[in-house]
Amino acid sequence: MLGPVILAASRSDRMRRFVSAAPGTKQVVARFIAGESVDQVVPVVQDAVAKGLEVTLDVVGEDITTREQAFAARDAYLELIEHLKELDLGTKAEMSIKLSMFGQALEGGHELALANVRPVVEAAAAIGTTVTLDAEDHTTLDSMFAIHEQLRKDFPRTGCVIQAYLYRTEADARRLAASGSRVRLVKGAYKEPAEVAYQDKAETDKAYVRVLRVLMEGEGYPMIGSHDPRLISIAQELARKAGRKLDEYEFQMLYGIRSEEHLRLAAEGHRMRVYTAYGTDWYGYFMRRLAEKPANLLFFARSILTKG
Repeated sequence: MLGPVILAASRSDRMRRFVSAAPGTKQVVARFIAGESVDQVVPVVQDAVAKGLEVTLDVVGEDITTREQAFAARDAYLELIEHLKELDLGTKAEMSIKLSMFGQALEGGHELALANVRPVVEAAAAIGTTVTLDAEDHTTLDSMFAIHEQLRKDFPRTGCVIQAYLYRTEADARRLAASGSRVRLVKGAYKEPAEVAYQDKAETDKAYVRVLRVLMEGEGYPMIGSHDPRLISIAQELARKAGRKLDEYEFQMLYGIRSEEHLRLAAEGHRMRVYTAYGTDWYGYFMRRLAEKPANLLFFARSILTKG
């Protein structure tokens, strides 16, 4: 019940100010956000790779209101790529991008987002890595998928994300699995109406398994975005039944959540990629992490009380 309330609060400027000023916020945010700058996140990347993990990097901050902010977001990713070039990690360090951050919601936003993301994808390809387009709320998905299709004409390894709680997702998965693309499957972390999305966790979990089966049996490269031990076990079994080798799919989990499980899966030979967010505009990302799991909210509440 708390999840929808927290997601609504993620759009509130008043709540943004309150949470940002709370005494315990900095401690909790540091659990989910790897740093505020490229210089701070680079050692985190190096440490993860040294442990046998891979990363996907997200510069946080999707709620922009001007074209200048969209250009700044593009430039932040280009700066990140310059640093990754020096590390020479190839696909061990890729990037995740929210097109809203690149201007998708502005006037002429579809064309603007495509124009902004293309040089980032091109620069990523030049250093031997790639980009995954994150899924956002359901109203943005047709634009995201169209941009994904355009980018894949020149950069076929460009990935995208689909969300199990949306009714449309199984059909999207069948289309994408047949194309040979890279697809990350997540449960979904936005407040969606009952007209377009399952509201019950059990129904979402069932949908996740159905969609994952489609991806595993398809021609694409599945990326399992989940921390749920049951779903992870099911994913391993579906991969086995589909005859997939360990390098023909990967697991993805968030930085700061179930870190021991990251290492366990990597030690078993699985590709394990850590979704690593950084930057100063962390509020929306942080609130979605609280909404996903009540324990995260309790951790935050305890931090405020002990620091107050």
